[in-house]
Amino acid sequence: MPKLKTHKGLRARVRVTRRGKVMRRRPGKRHLMSSKNAKRRRKLSGVSSLHGRIAKTAARSLRGG
Repeated sequence: MPKLKTHKGLRARVRVTRRGKVMRRRPGKRHLMSSKNAKRRRKLSGVSSLHGRIAKTAARSLRGG
């Protein structure tokens, strides 16, 4: 069987921590920031983790499986 490839689009968007959590950046902070209030901008600035089945699927795609 051929080797399985890493999903390069996903690799550019997420990273896996040492404990195996899949961390992602929040969408919506590239432009048009003046129309968003300060609380919303603060919440967008942090990173978030993927949960449940989505995290497992993402981790498998990053491993190449």
